[in-house]
Amino acid sequence: MRAALLIPTAVALMGAGRPPGLADVREVRHWSYPDYTRVVVELSAPAVPELHRLGPDPDAGRPERLYVDLPGVWVGRRYAEGIPVRDGLLEGIRLGQNTLKRARLVLDLSAYGRHRLLVLRAPDRVVVDVFAPPPPRSGSLPPLPPVLRPVRTVIVDPGHGGHDPGASGLLGIREKRITLAVGRRLRDLLEARGFRVVMTRDRDRTLSLEERTAIAEGAGGDLFVSLHVNAAPRAAARGIETYYLDPSDGRHTVTVAARENGVSRKQVDVLQRTLAGLRVAAVSPQSRALARAVQESLVRTLRRRYRRVDDLGAKPGPFYVLYLSSMPAVLVEMGFATNHIEARRLRSAEYHELVARALADALGAYRTERARLAGESGEAG
Repeated sequence: MRAALLIPTAVALMGAGRPPGLADVREVRHWSYPDYTRVVVELSAPAVPELHRLGPDPDAGRPERLYVDLPGVWVGRRYAEGIPVRDGLLEGIRLGQNTLKRARLVLDLSAYGRHRLLVLRAPDRVVVDVFAPPPPRSGSLPPLPPVLRPVRTVIVDPGHGGHDPGASGLLGIREKRITLAVGRRLRDLLEARGFRVVMTRDRDRTLSLEERTAIAEGAGGDLFVSLHVNAAPRAAARGIETYYLDPSDGRHTVTVAARENGVSRKQVDVLQRTLAGLRVAAVSPQSRALARAVQESLVRTLRRRYRRVDDLGAKPGPFYVLYLSSMPAVLVEMGFATNHIEARRLRSAEYHELVARALADALGAYRTERARLAGESGEAG
């Protein structure tokens, strides 16, 4: 009976040949945390998924389910045995050929609070996030809106790592080394201020964009800070800039987004169109306020020590690592590895210390402001 949702007809069981022109399922991955599970299906070509939710059927012994139809996708019988999960949210993952020209992903749920469906490119992926039910609040009060929630946990994301070195620049600079050095120092400074800090990586290892943000969601992060180093074809390009999520199409922003997303400029356009159809406004005001606080603190702190620090501003931009996070999030470009003056700074421990302190100051000030707003509202976190 459980197979009925996957194969309503016997066509896939009768040895029917594969139609031409279909995409393949390359891999299925999942990450589990106490209150959150992420499932990723990687494809060989784009697909337009259709997600549905079905309630439990006690008479048939079926749990509550989410299922995602993938038109134009062939999986055949590769995952006929299914993938057990049993993490308290998902019992398991099933993937099968629903019709000759459509695959179907089924998530058998153990518990359910809400879900989110995302589509990524380069490589093509379908992402399904499942969240646990929220704990009940005293007096049956509704959950606090994002602007009033206390800031306790900061996710520090040192960009790139492992076989992805990031931007390469003058003086032997590798972005992954600088982001990790600053990230470790920022962690220490934030913990000294009483924050709980979770790093997406604390060593030189490879992480996909979806795994970075799965770590953030699974840790129950309140803020997400992704650290990066800029690069440009022009050696004269220099300055500090901070991004928050928005379907912006500024020329420079698209170039930066393409590099950090690992896609072409043309594929950034696809992400922009996707974002335009999403409700990114839920955390956008908080992300914008955080980006401005970070940018102002960085420029102010660095100008005390260095003669010229160009302020490129806090900007909206379409970045996957921000798009995949449901909390206020920013992406910081700490300087240009391709500029001779800034490359020398980026190599120095002094610069790492100043950047980390500026970020810690900004996050501390942001936390204080959020607490003030919560106090004025009469709410407690």
